[in-house]
Amino acid sequence: MSRYVLDASTALSWCFADEETADLPTDGHAVVPGLWPLELANGLLSGERRGRISHSQGQRVWDALWAALAVEVDHSDGSFAVAWSLAREEGLSVYDAAYLELAMREGVPLATRDEKLAQAAGKRDVAVLP
Repeated sequence: MSRYVLDASTALSWCFADEETADLPTDGHAVVPGLWPLELANGLLSGERRGRISHSQGQRVWDALWAALAVEVDHSDGSFAVAWSLAREEGLSVYDAAYLELAMREGVPLATRDEKLAQAAGKRDVAVLP
């Protein structure tokens, strides 16, 4: 695997022991929209609040994920308008559409566990990683 867009749902699935998921890839380079670190942090905080992980576990998972993955955070100007349009056309949240927009713009596959996002990606000829 080379470059791919990694959405927060997939990254968070690696963070919780009670979720079935594929192994953490070590042979690729993840590119993510600027909202990804916030979504990831929010997912870990939600896990803490629900008692799925402790604060210290959340911090360790955060650190380990950043250390294990080659993550490039994309802060491109102009992607907002495209994501907004995609969200409207595909019935997605603007957050999810930001992942689709990035995968389309970069011409790379999308790693997502979100079925609606995966379906929208398929309609836009964006490969979805298992």
